[in-house]
Amino acid sequence: MSLVFETQRLRLNPITMDGLDTLHRIFVDPFVRKYLCDDEIFSSQQVEEMLLENQTRFEAEKFGLWFIETKAEQEIIGFVGLWYFFDEDQPQLIYALLPTATQKGYATEAATQILDYWFNELNHAYLVASSDKPNLESHKVAERLGMKQVEEKMIDGKPVLFFRVEKS
Repeated sequence: MSLVFETQRLRLNPITMDGLDTLHRIFVDPFVRKYLCDDEIFSSQQVEEMLLENQTRFEAEKFGLWFIETKAEQEIIGFVGLWYFFDEDQPQLIYALLPTATQKGYATEAATQILDYWFNELNHAYLVASSDKPNLESHKVAERLGMKQVEEKMIDGKPVLFFRVEKS
């Protein structure tokens, strides 16, 4: 089973240790940090630890984080994947785009591919995604993916919305 995916405009490649500097650059971007990292700046060591976990997840569970690369420019514009948060039973959908790649439908296109993989290849019944309440663009992506808001929780003093989609 190949874990490299292609969509109309994008190539999704599993992130390996070779991508450490690129992933770190994405995580420290102020636009990405604002919602994804609660404005925390991840160190290279934190990102390296994440990539070690990513490698283990891909080997054991066949999922993790994929770089989003444009086919036309062959430029890495962000990442998408499935990651564990909040001590839940299964991972959540996650994505991040650099600011120059927003408002072009890339997040929806990449996330749709991951949803298809999750449901049809890994055969799961549902998938959840969460987003800070002020992150309206992520809410729109969730809605375009067919996700419905199912819950709002206060986590670390901040309102977080939870979205869910069932396998159709």
